[in-house]
Amino acid sequence: MIRTAIFLTILTFILSNCNPSEQKQMTPTISADQDIIPGSTNGYAAVNGLKMYYEIHGSGAPMVLIHGGGSTLQTTFGRVLGEFAKNHKVIAVEIQAHGHTADIDRPLSFEQDADDIAELLKQLNIEKANIFGFSNGASTTLQFAIRHPEMTNKIVVASTFYKRAGAPDWFWDMMSKPTFEGMPQPYKDAFLKINPDSNALHRMYERDVARMQSFTDIPEEQMKSIKAPAFIILGDRDVVTAKHAAEMQRLISNSRLAILPGGHGDYIGELTTPQDSNGIAATVSMINKFLNEPATK
Repeated sequence: MIRTAIFLTILTFILSNCNPSEQKQMTPTISADQDIIPGSTNGYAAVNGLKMYYEIHGSGAPMVLIHGGGSTLQTTFGRVLGEFAKNHKVIAVEIQAHGHTADIDRPLSFEQDADDIAELLKQLNIEKANIFGFSNGASTTLQFAIRHPEMTNKIVVASTFYKRAGAPDWFWDMMSKPTFEGMPQPYKDAFLKINPDSNALHRMYERDVARMQSFTDIPEEQMKSIKAPAFIILGDRDVVTAKHAAEMQRLISNSRLAILPGGHGDYIGELTTPQDSNGIAATVSMINKFLNEPATK
């Protein structure tokens, strides 16, 4: 049962025409327990053939939030977005085929997601940003730091692995035969609330599954090339092994590691997890401290 529950949650790993100059004022769709953030905006940007949806909340140093697979920015970050926006200019995105961002005829890849976000930041005149990715979004964060180091200030890499051996064998066994019925209902509901097209939901699920089934290791040389300060986070009952997280910390020279109580996304209150307000607040505090302190060589 524990493995089944983790698998349902780990599907976080797998599951309009305007440009940045045409941003509009919005009522943020933050979860009910968050305060509405005055002055928030949203929009779509034409990036590499994709119309990418994004929201901007708060002010301060730029901080990009990248959701997990099968998710939206709200299902991953709805319980923490408002807190981060108190001290940062949060740019929360939805990647290809997810949420408000429609799919297009090209493969899904973490590299492409990273390039799309880099192009978005250029259009928003943001030269450098902190990048916080969860699960699949953390895989994209690693690719962003590798492919766009000049645009990377610091990275927060939460609940991900850089090679297949970072997850136990049973995870890959289950990934070889997943079913749409096993996708968490809250993810389905969140997607259909934004886009009622059930075919698009199925397509997103299939493409996320295929991406994970064909997951390719990031070479160690590329991991070692990451010079941005990194904060690696996972739960002690996460799909990522603690041994693998320690290996990532070893490869990324300027990095630190936190193993927190709970499972995949518990520590940020991801939608499918219990809401532990004290635990979530502690995680936000640690991340803010990491982002705000001076970088060290």
